Amino acid sequence: MGWIHNANAAVARSVVGRYFRLEGSGHPRARKGSYFFTEIRAGLATFFAMAYIISVNSTIVSDSGGTCVCPIDSPDLCVTDSAYLLCKQDIRRDLVTATAAISALTTFCMGLFANMPIALAPGMGLNAYFAYTVVGFHGSGLVPYQVALTAVFVEGFVFVGLTLIGLRQWLARAIPASIKLATGVGIGLYLTLIGLTYSAGIGAVQGASATPMELAGCHPGSLDPETGLCPSSDKMRNPTMWIGIFCGGFFTVFLMMFRVKGAIIAGILLVSIISWPRPTPVTYFPHTELGDSAFDFFKQVVAFRPIKNILVVQRWNVSEYGAQFGLAFITFLYVDILDCTGTLYSMARFAGAIDEKTQDFEGSAVAYLVDAFGISIGSLMGVPPVTAFIESGAGISEGGATGLTAMTTGLCFFISIFFAPIFASIPPWATGCTLIIVGALMAKAVTEINWRYLGDAIPAFLTIAMMPFTYSIAYGLISGIMSYIILNGGVWVIEKVSGGRIKVPEKELKEPWTYKLEGGILPPWMVRAAHGKKDFWKRPEDEESYASGRTLDGAEVAHAEKRPEVSGGEKNDRSSGSSVEGHDARL
Repeated sequence: MGWIHNANAAVARSVVGRYFRLEGSGHPRARKGSYFFTEIRAGLATFFAMAYIISVNSTIVSDSGGTCVCPIDSPDLCVTDSAYLLCKQDIRRDLVTATAAISALTTFCMGLFANMPIALAPGMGLNAYFAYTVVGFHGSGLVPYQVALTAVFVEGFVFVGLTLIGLRQWLARAIPASIKLATGVGIGLYLTLIGLTYSAGIGAVQGASATPMELAGCHPGSLDPETGLCPSSDKMRNPTMWIGIFCGGFFTVFLMMFRVKGAIIAGILLVSIISWPRPTPVTYFPHTELGDSAFDFFKQVVAFRPIKNILVVQRWNVSEYGAQFGLAFITFLYVDILDCTGTLYSMARFAGAIDEKTQDFEGSAVAYLVDAFGISIGSLMGVPPVTAFIESGAGISEGGATGLTAMTTGLCFFISIFFAPIFASIPPWATGCTLIIVGALMAKAVTEINWRYLGDAIPAFLTIAMMPFTYSIAYGLISGIMSYIILNGGVWVIEKVSGGRIKVPEKELKEPWTYKLEGGILPPWMVRAAHGKKDFWKRPEDEESYASGRTLDGAEVAHAEKRPEVSGGEKNDRSSGSSVEGHDARL
């Protein structure tokens, strides 16, 4: 259409077009194929691919109880305490606003300052670890909610420091590749288990006594008050479970198979719409005190819900939680480094922005700083660590190449703040299958693990197995890393002691591992400053060399003209969320 072409050209020639390096802007590093309306469409695609995080994150994190206090002598962790459940419901409404707000802020800033088409939001996996291990269900975990938020806040600023001095990239490489891949798979299984349980899922499994776990699926009211198990006569008879399985599960997967954009949010909305009418067996608003309160909020439809209970509630005196606080802090930091690093690099490569020589991308330091500051700001709002989302690939596959894509997504998240009554009224059985689907996608990376050598395979397997079985990402990482050190360190010691006479027959199959980085650990700006360069913040490449596609030393740079072509099938894979660029991208 002529007017669209003219509008794209006008924006490209403006200050905005030159800042974001749109094609036709005259900028020497203009990104080929980037047009104003294409960027807007790409931003909308990214939002619909990841809008599910608003309801899913609020559901998961509210299971910790937030600032609500469950009495120590409660026999069932306040599961039947109506006053506590009303407080928890209020926490979930706060979290809907907080999730949308921090996603809007960080995503918009990623586009504005880093000029990358990448969206951010509270990370899947880390939010479950935060809610079910660190704080625990209804506050039964390692530390109180307020202390956990303090760990997140501190982690964000440590992340800032690591980014500024260049250690962030080194730490991401220091962990062996097989364990890195296994971490993503383990978190996928961890999310799957959560999606199968009652509190944040469809209620298909339940913890048992004679066995670690058993089949459930009964009405919540029929659970045995002493054992918490389903009676045999009522197993698999809960209609909400079946609605979740078929309408939220199979329906969503069918849409993804046919490459329908926004498939996940479509499945969630279908189950929610079925669950909203009151006089039905699957209603989310039963005629109880809790149901009446939820329905009254739902009827507002459009309303701004301020963050009332979880805003700036950090507890700074953590002396009585020393070891637990340290474990939570280290796990948040390391998993977030892996998560953010993998996703940013994967999406930058997909967008054609990676410099193959340095394996870095333009604006990477700014992108990491946006993520790091977002972590700390998000903790002040009461949410777990923020990270880059692989669903950004949906927008990139639609042609998104600049920060305008992320800014559009951020504005969509901002608008969603005013629909808090809708997002707060999405039942857990609507999002349970979403967790299972995300878990299945993350498990894809298991094929890339080096299973040929036991020194790599056993640590990777322990990492995968321990995460869901111990209900903890931290314990999975500890198991994998310690077993890797013991097995491979032991082989090294035996070889040294024997003078090389005793060797592992298949050691040549071992995956190479190194902690070293090409060019050293320090970031380029710090190296330039150390050499006395006054304008150390400037890249050494001048305008002319970038225009020709070469750096001063003759190395190619990955700017817009080298953006890879992606086949239609691959584009659709990414836009539907059914495939990602290597699932070490998620971790």
